[in-house]
Amino acid sequence: MPTPALPSADGSALFDQVPDARRTANIELLFITDRAPKTAPDAGLPYGQERIRSLGFGIVEVELRPELNWDDLRGHSLADPREEQIALELGAVRELGRYPDEPYGVRRFEQGVQRDPIVMERHERAESALQAEVQRQLQHAPSGEVMLYVHGFNETFASAAYTAADLCHFFGRRHVCAFFTWPAAVGGNPLFSYTQTTESATFSVGHLKKTIRSLVETPGVKGTQLLAHSRGTAVMLNAFRELTLQAIAAGEDPADAFKLVNLILLSPDIDADVASQQIEVFVSDPNLMSRWSRDTLPRFFRGRLTVYSSPGDRALKLSSFLFRSDERVGQIRPEEISQTSKDLYAAFDNIDFVVFEGKRTDKFGHSYFLSNPMVSADLVELVVNGTPPGHRRRPLISAGGPFWEFPRADVAAQE
Repeated sequence: MPTPALPSADGSALFDQVPDARRTANIELLFITDRAPKTAPDAGLPYGQERIRSLGFGIVEVELRPELNWDDLRGHSLADPREEQIALELGAVRELGRYPDEPYGVRRFEQGVQRDPIVMERHERAESALQAEVQRQLQHAPSGEVMLYVHGFNETFASAAYTAADLCHFFGRRHVCAFFTWPAAVGGNPLFSYTQTTESATFSVGHLKKTIRSLVETPGVKGTQLLAHSRGTAVMLNAFRELTLQAIAAGEDPADAFKLVNLILLSPDIDADVASQQIEVFVSDPNLMSRWSRDTLPRFFRGRLTVYSSPGDRALKLSSFLFRSDERVGQIRPEEISQTSKDLYAAFDNIDFVVFEGKRTDKFGHSYFLSNPMVSADLVELVVNGTPPGHRRRPLISAGGPFWEFPRADVAAQE
């Protein structure tokens, strides 16, 4: 990942709070997955692209090469240009536990159907093991928050780990850093692979819900930073929607129930109308929420919902063709949103659409949140400091309502 274009003072302070235990040339990540394990001796990766009906979790080390001491690594991380490029390699992978196979067993009693107590005991052991690992990592996480990244289409276990490691590092290694990796298809005919990926995204929604719930209910967790990219945003948005409905049914504010600091959708590969319906249903169905009056809405976020889009995203152009979709959320421009929707999002004051229209810095213009230093700097400022757009530390230009754009002079400088 190129060095984010942070102001020099901000960049030099980025790594000041890194605990001694994390000042190493590797990055430890918590992973949660419903990819099937690979057991063959010659398997290149520990988990493949096949589905499994159970949820596993563990830790993985991402190693930075060449191996540098902390001071040198810090210097290279902030240098632009860098004297030496830093490569990532997958290190040790250790599965720590696994939830029971699904569906969970049940028993028939005279009074009805109950869950099998043996299966429930295994579930509780797995839950305890996952939360114990989160608590262990919290000891070296100054923010007290969990950052959870969800990848998109055509990603392997390794590539998902590399992105999560990049984010963890440039967020100052201050969070418990985790990624949820689901069985997205890799390689092959794009049409068939994408169809398989779409089905797998739906398959994984329930597992992501279970993951988020387990993380936020871990004692000591102060907040969650949820980030998703590409097709992973569909998994995330559906899981978040169902969790929100669960909280509302329990009479809770979703913001408090899930300690949500930021929900960040990066290059969302979702039909714009579908995404609007999923979000706007909470406003448009007054009978949905029994605790609140028909006129009052709960708090959904402690912090912000941020959507990063780019009209020039070539990967989403292919997705639009395959789905016969008029517009993907990750391509949206301000003029393509109705005034009613703009007014709705603006009323919340914490929903932002950040539009990037600069030069492509990766092959398809789909991973600019990593490859473009200007965009990654904006993302770092959002996650690390919770800075709203338009602030001097996030000098975005208002494009009306909830829409923001990067300053033209900055965009032109990168072209």
